[in-house]
Amino acid sequence: MIRASFGKTTAGRLLIGAGALALLVPAIAGCEAGTDAPTLEFHPASAGAQTVLNGIRISDVFVLGAPSGSAVPSGSSAGLFLSLYNGSANADELISASAGGAATSVAVTGTTVALPVDSAVNLSGPQPSVVLNSLTKPLTGGSYVPVTLDFQHAGAVTLQVPVEPQSYYYSTYSAPAPASTTAAATATGTAAATGTAAATKSAEPTASATPTS
Repeated sequence: MIRASFGKTTAGRLLIGAGALALLVPAIAGCEAGTDAPTLEFHPASAGAQTVLNGIRISDVFVLGAPSGSAVPSGSSAGLFLSLYNGSANADELISASAGGAATSVAVTGTTVALPVDSAVNLSGPQPSVVLNSLTKPLTGGSYVPVTLDFQHAGAVTLQVPVEPQSYYYSTYSAPAPASTTAAATATGTAAATGTAAATKSAEPTASATPTS
């Protein structure tokens, strides 16, 4: 009888514990299911593409797209962000970049990027130091762009780089200024200055000699 009583008591406790756990699981799930659930919040992808090329560590490479639900139109520009670390025994240099099939050209601020030994260079924003110009197709968040980085000594490597929407964590990152707008503004300013100078010159009085008798 004592053994039977003990068995029933133990079984009862197990049933009670299982029931409490069953009630607790939905409660936890309910906490995660709201619009502010941690699983629904945007987390920056440590993200981007990354690799190591002959001692050069390339990490967090991504292209900044348009805000969620829209696309960067073809013909415009998009910023490329990345971090570089030279862990090799020799100084190196990023001499060029390209994005075949996605952009006509890729411009690097300063033309090249020097990489001294055992040093890091962060081209990680929020202002873009590398720009994909004249996009050949629209870019939407979640897509990928093939980007080739060419180093003076380490060689070249092609990465499939994700396009991150300009939203949430990336909402503070800046898109490249439209080249056409900058050129137009420069041309307008030059023309205005030239016109003003010409007008000023033409308005200057012309000296004339008065004959004396």
